[in-house]
Amino acid sequence: MNEKSRLTMRVAGVAVLLGIWGDALLRALPWGLNLFLWTAVALLSFLLLSGHRDKDFDKSEVAVLAIILVFAAGFAWRDSAAIKALNLLAMLVGISAWALTLEDVRLRAWGLLDYLRGMVNSFGAAAFGATTLAGAEVTRELAPSSTRLRQARSLALGLLIALPLLFVFGGLLMAADAVFDRMVSTALNFDFANLFSHAALAALLSWLACGFLLLTLRAVRPTISGAFDIARPGLGLVEVGVPLLLIDLLFLAFVVIQLRYLFGDTSLVQNTVGLTYSEYARRGFLELVAVAALVLPLLLAADWMISTAEHRSQYVFRILAGVQISLLFIIMVSALKRMMLYQGAYGLTELRLYATAFMGWLGAVLLWFAATVLRGRREPFLAGAVLAGLLLISGLNFLNPDALITRLNSERARAGAEFDPYYASSLSGDAVSTLVSALHMLDPDDRCIVAARLLDRWEAPQLSDWRSWNLGRTQARRAVAEANQQLQEIQCRPPAGSAAG
Repeated sequence: MNEKSRLTMRVAGVAVLLGIWGDALLRALPWGLNLFLWTAVALLSFLLLSGHRDKDFDKSEVAVLAIILVFAAGFAWRDSAAIKALNLLAMLVGISAWALTLEDVRLRAWGLLDYLRGMVNSFGAAAFGATTLAGAEVTRELAPSSTRLRQARSLALGLLIALPLLFVFGGLLMAADAVFDRMVSTALNFDFANLFSHAALAALLSWLACGFLLLTLRAVRPTISGAFDIARPGLGLVEVGVPLLLIDLLFLAFVVIQLRYLFGDTSLVQNTVGLTYSEYARRGFLELVAVAALVLPLLLAADWMISTAEHRSQYVFRILAGVQISLLFIIMVSALKRMMLYQGAYGLTELRLYATAFMGWLGAVLLWFAATVLRGRREPFLAGAVLAGLLLISGLNFLNPDALITRLNSERARAGAEFDPYYASSLSGDAVSTLVSALHMLDPDDRCIVAARLLDRWEAPQLSDWRSWNLGRTQARRAVAEANQQLQEIQCRPPAGSAAG
């Protein structure tokens, strides 16, 4: 057996251990500490096997693996489902970037299609990489040549033939004799469904880990190698400039109207469209977020499609794009003001907070677009945009959005505004400590509803699985336990209600 075959067997062994480790950890839901521990061991396995590669780990690979591990740790930190979804997205971006680093692609040169290619290669390796173990070269190297190996193969084949025969004859004998039937049933008293479930999950995780390990060692070819070679259309000034000009004029008309309503008399809205100012704000915020989100891919596509040989076209495009970005910032200010009015009237929710955070990310990326693409430096744009996104997700983890929502809505309630106790008590464990501390700000009816729902959701369970441990949930149960007597005294049994969206 040569060195390559020994390495392949070592990879297979590590993959099986990762599968068993994953089955032991990841069956406990919701994921928390268990996902972090499994990810940490998997990444450590990659590092330990990296000595067999033809190159050392460079800074970009180490940074990408660190990103994956940090956002995996977020599952053990925050209990919010939205934060966990963002952490998972960041991990997927990290996995895609990790696949690109294995191809020695410079980080600054990564484009959108490169990230997509990295994702395809990662999942392609996970799905099909393990088939390398059954490749012709490995099979020949592992073919039994010694007497001991031939005997092992013969034994395995004999057991495989005997197994169905044992089932057939054993079943007949058990049916023929009740004592024999009882003895065999007692001896084979296994929960086969549970056993199959464990085996299937362990096998799936082993298969995926094996593919990733082989890709890391460059024993598996990428599903898509090299950059996507898609020729630019090379459109001229008219084809690109006319759509941008018309959109600029549309934005300008909208901005002119917004200046009247945003900086004029608030009664103008009600007199014109028959809506209160808060209703007007509620109607427009998400639509304006969608407009802002669509402009960026539009400008990127226009920059890619326009001919690079026509300097005049490039110059006009940059002017039109710059005007569009300037108008868009005014539209975004309109959206943010609507958000403030909306929050003042109805309070803050997860959707409103995350939409606002997304708007902030878009603003930063548009400025970066102007500093790079509009100056003829398209190459570093996407790396900066991805970095801004990762920083935003990290910031949200530290901000603790559910606690912020609870704190702001409680302060509104103390000032006499309406408070939704059903929505507040439906938030994740990240908000519970803040909500318990804010009970004195609520009116008696809301306070008793919140108390009852907190006791119902967060009194310490009889059994707790350490694998799904999460700091946010742990702090929630501790806060409810410490305030248990107070909550028991003020709780009531509220009528059925639904949480706000």
